[in-house]
Amino acid sequence: MSQSVFGRLLRGSAVAGLLVGWIVASPIAKAGDATAGADVFKSECAECHSPKQGKNKKGPSLFGIVGRPAGSITDYNYSDALKQAHWTWTADKLHGYLSQPAKKANPGTKMKYDGLDDAKQLEDLITYLSTLH
Repeated sequence: MSQSVFGRLLRGSAVAGLLVGWIVASPIAKAGDATAGADVFKSECAECHSPKQGKNKKGPSLFGIVGRPAGSITDYNYSDALKQAHWTWTADKLHGYLSQPAKKANPGTKMKYDGLDDAKQLEDLITYLSTLH
């Protein structure tokens, strides 16, 4: 094999390796399983929250939560702590919020939740919540 052919093969292998690494590290590759997330929702969230638009329970509906400003459903009485929170619910914000006790994530909140410490379940849940629109 000539040195130039070997060099092209080596460069091609390096590019392929970089592409595989990028795919594995990309957020898409790390996305959770929405079906499994629906089960996590049922066990962790459904007592207080509904996934249906316009249906509030003890907590507000989580329909459209990803991309929604905090404390913004008009027909739900949020705590002052959440009304004054100036953030939008992104996947990253939900991850940080749901991975710890709610009282720590947003001091003064009414939400009583100890946090979800299982990383896979948390990713699955956030993926499921992202489908609610």
